[in-house]
Amino acid sequence: MTNPLLSHWDTQFEIAPFDQIKDRDFAPALDAALAAHNVQIDAMATSEEAPTFHNVIEALETPCPELEQVLSVFYTVAGADSNAEREALQRDFSPKLAAHFSAITANKALYARVKSVWDQRDTLDLSEEQQRVLMLTHRGFVRGGAALEGDEDARMQAIKSQLATLGTNFTQNLLADEREWYMELGEDDLTGLPQFVVDAAHAAGKEKGLEGPVVTLSRSLITPFLQFSPRRDLRKTAFEAWAARGANEGDSDNREIAAEILALREERAKLLGYENFAAYKLETEMAKTPAAVRDLLMQVWEPAKAQAEADAWVLTKMMQTDGVNGDLEPWDWRYYAEKRRKAEHDLDEAELKPYFQLDRMIEASFDCATRLFGLEFTPLDVPLYHADCRAWEVTRNGAHVAVFIGDYFARGSKRSGAWCSAMRSQAKFPEVQTPIVINVCNFAKGDPALLSYDDARTLFHEFGHALHQMLSNVTYESISGTSVARDFVELPSQLYEHWLDVPEVLGTFATHADTGKPMPVEMRDRVLAASTFDMGFQTVEYVASALVDLAFHDGPAPKDPMAKQREVLDQLGMPKAITMRHATPHFAHVFSGDGYSSGYYSYMWSEVMDADAFEAFEEANGAFDPERAAALEAHILSTGGSRDPAELYTAFRGRLPGVDALLKGRGLAAK
Repeated sequence: MTNPLLSHWDTQFEIAPFDQIKDRDFAPALDAALAAHNVQIDAMATSEEAPTFHNVIEALETPCPELEQVLSVFYTVAGADSNAEREALQRDFSPKLAAHFSAITANKALYARVKSVWDQRDTLDLSEEQQRVLMLTHRGFVRGGAALEGDEDARMQAIKSQLATLGTNFTQNLLADEREWYMELGEDDLTGLPQFVVDAAHAAGKEKGLEGPVVTLSRSLITPFLQFSPRRDLRKTAFEAWAARGANEGDSDNREIAAEILALREERAKLLGYENFAAYKLETEMAKTPAAVRDLLMQVWEPAKAQAEADAWVLTKMMQTDGVNGDLEPWDWRYYAEKRRKAEHDLDEAELKPYFQLDRMIEASFDCATRLFGLEFTPLDVPLYHADCRAWEVTRNGAHVAVFIGDYFARGSKRSGAWCSAMRSQAKFPEVQTPIVINVCNFAKGDPALLSYDDARTLFHEFGHALHQMLSNVTYESISGTSVARDFVELPSQLYEHWLDVPEVLGTFATHADTGKPMPVEMRDRVLAASTFDMGFQTVEYVASALVDLAFHDGPAPKDPMAKQREVLDQLGMPKAITMRHATPHFAHVFSGDGYSSGYYSYMWSEVMDADAFEAFEEANGAFDPERAAALEAHILSTGGSRDPAELYTAFRGRLPGVDALLKGRGLAAK
């Protein structure tokens, strides 16, 4: 029988035929796809034609359809709907793919042809976009080790393979810890919990095959449990399990894996002539240097720490009023912060949550995109990889733009967090290709599904990434959509979060799940007034993680990453009652792959821009100013990586931003 992963997908918009694909199809399909790609690469490398932009660079831009189909489907389901067979396949595929792509950058004949085109660049009549693609291609080969010879070349290929395997192991260990731990709750243990938390706990128990409610390590369940449970002993048990992910001894322990990854990264950087991995990694980012990153983070750290310490004093007094002596602990912070928020802002999460229905928030994110960019969304009835998934056709003025897929609910087969990926990216070469974009989240199920305010922000955040993919309008896939510098990629997503806070958006879409009535104006005003509540805590836990990540890579690789983590936090004077947002053993951003390694700071780097960018709308005619929206699309959302990000931002705003708008937006500016 024909393997569906290797066939042309004669489906609506060429969406993967998920109903026809079986797990047994992946391994033979990957082998066949790699073989087909090797033929394609060999033809480029051994061509006797004189090297040109077309027969070298554009040839590399020509996709191998079999390989793109296999990888797009496999990595979608491996992250969002894994099982034992897919996990085993992932362990097998990671070193195989690392070796395959390493062999391309290590192909001396191919690199010689790339270098020949690069050396001719000043004599070629290339467009600005073509010049950019040529530069990025040449730089990618050099940074991949193409200029290395002999033992150094062989060692580089071995390091890449080892890192791919270790990153997969790290991810799967974390998923195993998150999937396997749960805490059963008796009826007495539910006292004080809002109904939405009780319902989520029952749903989680049902998923585990149990009759009663449970707390799991899904963020959408454990966070509200820590916010609302008056049982300090249960909060402590749950928090310690959450904090211990990846550090539980045994087969799923990630601590030695983290140490090995850091050592291999340092060796890789030094083979290429860099002082350390941070210097290597940041060379291609907006920040450029570790010193620039540290400077930004420390400008934010000091006011954030001061605010957090002031808040800790208030929360400690509240705890003592409850008759609890001793220090405020990490499992106490969210509980007393929620009580304080209710007291100071008259906001009760249980009262607030019915106004943030998942379906209404999806509608809100779509409506903003319609008003800003003219996009329309029509539901599609197509087979997808899980029953929870939904799909929409995206059009503008009647013309097809993209397919958008949403996978919103938490389940044991899905890794934690939220992300956006493109199952197919936009391109015009070698033919017009429209994107298929997916948002994956981990919200608690319900009927209807209700979100926290933070959940709603996450939904808008990921949809901002989706817009970056869907509105992309470049020629070459390698610079399409979110293929930009890591510290620029979060700008569209974090900027889009601001539209959730626009009063008219809340006024229209924040409607009560039972009554259908809009959120009262006075409640909406209280929500917006509290938008910077507990920002000291949130900023400290994030910046601490970013500084630890930077310290891991800006210098010799630590033999004991946990000791290095403690050293950095001690030097910072980390508040006792706050932990890193992502401690080392579960820091998937940094250790599941190289994407955010030495780059976790990029969320804050982008936030400097997003705070300033939204001010541009406010300085004009408000959040839906058509000229500002057109400029945002023209200079940022449509351009991908076709130009240097600093140039793109300056074209949109007229200048680069400073940190002031960020501190103001977080409520941390000096008063």
